[in-house]
Amino acid sequence: MHWLVIVSFLLLSVTPDVKPSRFACLPKGIQPTDVVNYRGPKPLIHKDKQAITVEETLVRLKAYCKRGTLVDGSGKQIYFFRLQGCWGNPPADYQEILERQNSELTKLKKRYTVIEMTCNPSGEQIS
Repeated sequence: MHWLVIVSFLLLSVTPDVKPSRFACLPKGIQPTDVVNYRGPKPLIHKDKQAITVEETLVRLKAYCKRGTLVDGSGKQIYFFRLQGCWGNPPADYQEILERQNSELTKLKKRYTVIEMTCNPSGEQIS
């Protein structure tokens, strides 16, 4: 019996990619360590920038799982939106793309708490 407890503990402690139960209801493809944005004195310079992660953002929003859905502290569902627009050389229709994005964001914000995810999670300058 003693060995069973030890083996069970070891298996649970070394299982990769297990989400903490607090974030068990994160949407597929979103991890607590994903970068939402950066804070720092100079937005285009990588050094001195600090990543703001999904986990940090969820803690700030007092997020929790409610019946398998991620909600903020007031019970409003959380929606993750990956922004577009990190082009070194923008496409010819970039203005239309950004207008559609802004229109979609406006609609989503009426129903959800929207977490806008940077289109450049590496934080490096795009040229």
